[in-house]
Amino acid sequence: MSDFWGNIFVETAARYSVAVLCLVLFLVIFELVTSYKNWEEIKRGNFSVAMATGGKIFGIANVIRYSIQHNDTILESIAWGGYGFLLLLFGYFIFEFLTPTYKIDQEIANDNRAVGFISLVISVGLSYVIGSSIQ
Repeated sequence: MSDFWGNIFVETAARYSVAVLCLVLFLVIFELVTSYKNWEEIKRGNFSVAMATGGKIFGIANVIRYSIQHNDTILESIAWGGYGFLLLLFGYFIFEFLTPTYKIDQEIANDNRAVGFISLVISVGLSYVIGSSIQ
């Protein structure tokens, strides 16, 4: 039985499955903290929401990539991926805090593409900083 779990194809499928489940869970959490409904806005053609959500997806996937790359077990990868997600979420709140003259969520919901793009870049950029710190 240990040969089965030691097979590289089985391990890859397991890590992939866990990564997808973590991505879905983390996106649900992001959906809860934003004032708009991501997928409804994307369906309506709101490009700013699409950019911000795409940045979150890329950022989460990038953090998960680093956590898989630097950890031997799936549980360690999940733990570091979760920690990295919390740091990304914290970065999102810092972005909101550092722009007191307007609400980031409201600007993105109103399809302000400049704000949507900056949100994307912040998510991607922070994911590299967070990922490089994962042990």
